[in-house]
Amino acid sequence: MVILGIDTSCDDTSIALLKNGKELLANIVSSQIDLHTAFGGVVPEIASRKHIELIDALYCDALQQAGIADKSIEAIGVTAGPGLIGSVLIGLCFAKGLSLALNVPIIGVNHIEAHAMSILLEHDVEFPFIALVVSGGHTLILRIDDFGTYTVMGSTRDDAAGEAFDKIAKFLGLGYPGGRIIEEGAREGQPDYVSFPRPMINENNYDFSFSGLKTAMINYIKKYGVTNNNLNSLLSSFQEAAFDVLTDKTIRAATDIGIPRIVVGGGVASNGRLRKIFQERCYGQGINVFFSSPVFCTDNGAMVAKVAYHYFVKDMISSLDIAGFSRMKIH
Repeated sequence: MVILGIDTSCDDTSIALLKNGKELLANIVSSQIDLHTAFGGVVPEIASRKHIELIDALYCDALQQAGIADKSIEAIGVTAGPGLIGSVLIGLCFAKGLSLALNVPIIGVNHIEAHAMSILLEHDVEFPFIALVVSGGHTLILRIDDFGTYTVMGSTRDDAAGEAFDKIAKFLGLGYPGGRIIEEGAREGQPDYVSFPRPMINENNYDFSFSGLKTAMINYIKKYGVTNNNLNSLLSSFQEAAFDVLTDKTIRAATDIGIPRIVVGGGVASNGRLRKIFQERCYGQGINVFFSSPVFCTDNGAMVAKVAYHYFVKDMISSLDIAGFSRMKIH
């Protein structure tokens, strides 16, 4: 069984082909970073137009890489949201047209669930587990009981973690994407140089807020200034504060409900410092923590195909009138 996975949730156009739910035949990702760097963040209209230009060619490239014909595809999985709605609709419309042309079912996939399940492309993780999905657009903690069965335990009330990183990098004129740039600078800095606030870390919930941390960083820079001598330490202190909150709340969620397994997904999960903090703190509490390879942390069609395969097996098929959505539906 070959499943086609399509993801156009933001600025990456990705097409993947997955065989029998395990063998990845192709996973092509075309990044638009160069197009958006000048703006310090993703411009939705530019992203949508680029998806239109790329998606058909990438589909053909994926078939060629996999060495199969389109008649081998038995189902199509596509991100239905959340994401930039214009970008989401490009993938959805392409998937619907292909579904009609190939006469195969279409399966709408939640982008957040796909990030949480991307770990299963490489590792067997026992259900249930706690998932932290942390990226430029999303920061959520979920309890995952099975494919299609999950509960949102907490989410951000304002900026996503990756969004806060991008905004700080833009404020400092460091470029885009901010997370990668800040991580590189932070390696040379002192994480305790400034004691920035850890927003909501002591509140009795699993929600996040990163807007206040971002403001604290900006106010410190306005008051004391930034130089070549203290820049890396400021970045390291900012990063440490954000990661303290992410790890503390996620581990607390796992401990509170007695699930000793944590999966961390999303683009920010590629950060080496975040991985180290999680590994150190989980080890001391008897919790197993899992990270996908960086290629599966960022947006990709393979994770969409993985979820779609299991939905297909369960006969959880979507209809052609499936609608895209921009925001995560918090239950």
